[in-house]
Amino acid sequence: MTGLENIWTEKYRPKKLEDVIGQNHVVSSLRSFVSTRSLPHCLFTGPAGCGKTTTALCIANEFFHDQWKSNFLELNASDERGIETVRVKVKDFARTMPIGGLFKIVYLDEADALTKDAQHALRRTMELYSNTCRFILACNYSGKIIPPIQSRTAIFRFSSLKEEDIVNYLEYIAKAEKLNIEKGVLQLIFKFSNGDLRKAINILQTASTSGRITSDVILSVTSKMEPVLVQKMLSSSLSGNFSEARKQLLSLLYEKGIAGEDIIRDIHSQIFSLDLKDSQRLSIIEKTGECEFRLTEGSNPQIQLE
Repeated sequence: MTGLENIWTEKYRPKKLEDVIGQNHVVSSLRSFVSTRSLPHCLFTGPAGCGKTTTALCIANEFFHDQWKSNFLELNASDERGIETVRVKVKDFARTMPIGGLFKIVYLDEADALTKDAQHALRRTMELYSNTCRFILACNYSGKIIPPIQSRTAIFRFSSLKEEDIVNYLEYIAKAEKLNIEKGVLQLIFKFSNGDLRKAINILQTASTSGRITSDVILSVTSKMEPVLVQKMLSSSLSGNFSEARKQLLSLLYEKGIAGEDIIRDIHSQIFSLDLKDSQRLSIIEKTGECEFRLTEGSNPQIQLE
């Protein structure tokens, strides 16, 4: 195996549209384009790890087969977000004739990171080279794409993958890799992945180095804490025992090594399981949001969480 094949996200990446999981509404439309050998400019929008890049690669593979690498250009717009990227790299690729096909495909990942000037330059490039090139733009937030580009593309909205889809795919990988997994672990991986299949596969591969995969191993490799620890801290705080709650907080921060941002997100997820009135719950959510904002701005985690 090569180093790339050892990365499970690449090793188990689908090669055909029919193998893409959890996006049936998108795949059915794209398969009709493949069958008619036509493709409009496309805008793929949705959260990370839901299959946008994989779908684009499957399209290229089905259109061009063995020659897909010659006819497919992939760029990450968050790395190369200026107007020069569009003027030089994209234009140079788009102006040359395709090999063994009717058109080439340019895939711009994280297109919402492109500056407005770069997006306007891209719009013009899309118009000029539409005879020889099709553009697939991928983004997390379609609202950051300028309206002139949105009006020139077919928009496909990808949704977060469901628990059943991710768990089934992880089971497929686990079977192929002959992993020894404790019951309930795959569901725990899904919880920590937040519907991001790429993240879920990476967690599984990291955990596989420890032999038998247990919930403790998953908590260790993800640097997450057991939900019961946050529950205890919140219970102490709500009962008025601040000293005990602070002691538990410091244990999470310095003994367990949990980041302040992770603690505040776990607090948020636990709020809904607490036996509180809705008015109290709303008040805590408001304070949690304020604290989370301050942490992302670089405030001291201990001071804010206390």
